[in-house]
Amino acid sequence: MPPAGAVRDDNEKQQAAQQAVDILHEISTILNCHLDRRTLSICISMIENGVNPEALAVRLKAT
Repeated sequence: MPPAGAVRDDNEKQQAAQQAVDILHEISTILNCHLDRRTLSICISMIENGVNPEALAVRLKAT
């Protein structure tokens, strides 16, 4: 079983990630990007893993 501090840290990280997605979703909505939270979350993950953001934007725009 992980120590209580590790569980708390993971929970805080998850809350921070959720807050970031919420903020980015609000921006996306204001800009009429038509991205739901799930799609936005996947895009964020892809960019964090090295996908070129401009190429991703072009691909999303084409769909």
